Amino acid sequence: MSPKHKSPKQSQVHKKIFAQLEQGTLSYRIAEALLEDKEVQYIQDYANSVSIKRLNFNDHGPVHMRKVMLNSILLLDLLHEAGIKTTLEVEGIGSYQDSRVAVMMASCLHDIGMSVGRDNHEQASAILAMPIIQRFLDDLYGDDLEKKVVIRSLIIEGITGHMGNQKTLSLEAGIILVSDGCDMELGRARIPMMMHTESKVGDIHKYSSSAISKVTICKGEKRPIRIHVAMKESVGFFQVEEVLLGKIFASSIEPYIELVAGVKGEKEKTYL
Repeated sequence: MSPKHKSPKQSQVHKKIFAQLEQGTLSYRIAEALLEDKEVQYIQDYANSVSIKRLNFNDHGPVHMRKVMLNSILLLDLLHEAGIKTTLEVEGIGSYQDSRVAVMMASCLHDIGMSVGRDNHEQASAILAMPIIQRFLDDLYGDDLEKKVVIRSLIIEGITGHMGNQKTLSLEAGIILVSDGCDMELGRARIPMMMHTESKVGDIHKYSSSAISKVTICKGEKRPIRIHVAMKESVGFFQVEEVLLGKIFASSIEPYIELVAGVKGEKEKTYL
């Protein structure tokens, strides 16, 4: 049995990811390998099946993990353009491209633990990701054991820290939870799960999660990154304040982010 056929949404996100990468680079190679890998596709598909069919949650599968990968690339590139060095660069162990590899792999694999269940799924993700990580790093870095060991640790930190339950230490890992929190357009938000409750008919979770119309990640005015959340109704502020802000505050990249949200035609609220 082959992995499910890639949906139009998956293909659309693929194009956006490759548009951000330079051909021939390590990050381009890892994107090609990850996005076409059968094992990765299988486990992402199954994670989504468990999330939707068993748990009645929303998308935690291939589209979500690709969107988080795209967000991660955008955030990392904006920091790079502002002259902010990654943890690998600061520590003199790796290059910016190496950091891209760590961020892309962590974002692509961060929710595969949903194939086991929701509770402690970030820990399950790390366990399930280990052989996949090792396989890809062996291919990219060959006999460079030190680099493989360090990048593997960064990937695991990004995966286990994406819920915001612990403070991330590396810049690379800090990017993952913010990227995850930004996938909340048009009902894609994960607030019922973050709040440890099911969304019920008529409750604020349902209405706030469908109120977000657009999340834009771009260059900031005073800080390197600006996250702009546009919403159809003011109930969307609940989404921003209960999920995204918490993830930003738990992230090592919080000092570099401007966060602005608002309803079209009304005065916007500046958080950071």
